[in-house]
Amino acid sequence: MQLYNKLSAKEREALLEEAGEDRLTLSFYAYAKIGNPELFRNHLFIAWDQMDVLGRIYVAHEGINAQLSVPAKRFAEFKAFIDEIYFLENVRLNIAIEHDIKSFLKLKVKVRTKIVADGLNDETFDVTNKGIHVDASKFNELINDPNTILVDMRNHYESEIGHFQGAITPDVDTFRDSLDIIEEDLKEHKEDKNLVMYCTGGIRCEKASAYYKHRGFKNVYQLEGGIIEYTRQVDNQKLENKFIGKNFVFDHRRSERISEDVIAHCHQCGKPCDTHVNCANEACHLLFIQCKECAEKMNDCCSKNCKEIAALPYEEQKALRKGKGASNKIFKKGRSEVLRFKQ
Repeated sequence: MQLYNKLSAKEREALLEEAGEDRLTLSFYAYAKIGNPELFRNHLFIAWDQMDVLGRIYVAHEGINAQLSVPAKRFAEFKAFIDEIYFLENVRLNIAIEHDIKSFLKLKVKVRTKIVADGLNDETFDVTNKGIHVDASKFNELINDPNTILVDMRNHYESEIGHFQGAITPDVDTFRDSLDIIEEDLKEHKEDKNLVMYCTGGIRCEKASAYYKHRGFKNVYQLEGGIIEYTRQVDNQKLENKFIGKNFVFDHRRSERISEDVIAHCHQCGKPCDTHVNCANEACHLLFIQCKECAEKMNDCCSKNCKEIAALPYEEQKALRKGKGASNKIFKKGRSEVLRFKQ
């Protein structure tokens, strides 16, 4: 029985282009007690592989966190399947604003210790005692209140290209880094201010709101469905859009444009730009912002050294990488001494 991918990303990309069928990019999460994550993981992989679902899914004892690409014609089948899972019945699906048939090129369902790397010991506080969920209309009302402190729970490379007006945007590399920093910065306002949080789809705020309530914050709120659902409600209800720029997303699209504002700049020349790319040198793979002119000049690379390596024949590049581990720990996001405007 197949429980893993057999096709490479390039092979899958070719098949998707040949088929030319519409696909929906979506995400969802749910906290629930899963007794056997490995068994649940296999159940999901078998079913979704047959439906031609692609994406990145994390399963843990605490629940599921999923980002997916689903064939549009099989969406009803996909929805019926997850509704048969008791803790996923009618789960909120964050449907992307912009779709791309190649947003994901593989189906990866992985068992993890946690569905979000938050660094918290969940045994020390009540994770179900969460903040108050608010919709787009109430969110706009709250952030207009001078008694509110609005906090972006995302990382620096996410908020750099887009965020809500007036939000505190911690200069952090990971979600776990932000928790203590935010508490320290706001410790004088645990009782007298509204703490309002937001993230991409809501999952990071789900845990953070419970943690901050445990740490003594009295008035804690979180944006229901995150930036993705907020944008949908703003469009449908003709509300004022308080978000400026792009929403960073964790698939091959890398972002969705929410407003026409360009608030970031090219990390190489400094001109206005909010397009994230990965360095073409696979041994580097640095995520950074690069304008079209710099991309042409640098051959899609972050530095002269990487440009020289990327120009070598593939086998020579492969030989240079031999014996060097490649993981998220070395693939830095938006910080490097080679980037003049983002170090």
